Amino acid sequence: MRSPKSACLRLPTIAYFIALLFIASRTLASVSAADDAFGAAVEAGRKTHDEKQLQSLKTQLEQKIAESPNDAGLHFNLARVQGYFADVYEIRKDKKAAGEAVDKAIEAAQQAVQLDGKSADTHSLLADLYGRKISLGNAMFAGPKYGPKIKEENAKAMALDDKNPRVWASLGRQYLMSPKMFGGDVTRAEESFQKSLALDSSQDETWVWLAKAFQKQGDNAKARDAAQHALQLNPQSRFAKEMAAGIEK
Repeated sequence: MRSPKSACLRLPTIAYFIALLFIASRTLASVSAADDAFGAAVEAGRKTHDEKQLQSLKTQLEQKIAESPNDAGLHFNLARVQGYFADVYEIRKDKKAAGEAVDKAIEAAQQAVQLDGKSADTHSLLADLYGRKISLGNAMFAGPKYGPKIKEENAKAMALDDKNPRVWASLGRQYLMSPKMFGGDVTRAEESFQKSLALDSSQDETWVWLAKAFQKQGDNAKARDAAQHALQLNPQSRFAKEMAAGIEK
């Protein structure tokens, strides 16, 4: 039986560990709050693709990464921002700058995966970025190199979270953008986009991808409806505007 004295000696130790747990929980909460704040800002940048806004976010994220290099969420958000820069450069027809932005995005996403390999969102983002490498490069050479990587990352994402709408959307892009000889399948692409939207119907970009799938199937009426739905969700979307304008009457 422990003496009252030994029990008293243990109390400061218990209190110390309780204090450590409290501090740790507060620290994790603050990191989570910071990641959430950046996530909201990055989402706002996605909707507008405003270059000044994206540049500001990029600078802030790089500064935070210098302070907290092991924060996977910061690297993930930086990868997203670099991907949106690639969109901006593609709109300008600057393929070289777009390719460089995609390379930087892949580097950031790979770092995020190394730090947190259990994030389905990060694996899906990396799959999409590998897809961008194919579309911006020579498909004959880039396809065999990056195609298997796309499939691998999407498989990892699906295994981690098969109820994630972004995972299904990324899988849909894999089926839609791949040549038939490499597993491309418009019907499966449409089904994947529909599954994604059933999980979260507020994704304006996924509505545009669904419109693309309908257009490839020759159903312009459904394609127009999907593109208009995307514009209702995000009237500033250049992606949706171009899609709506490009559908044959």
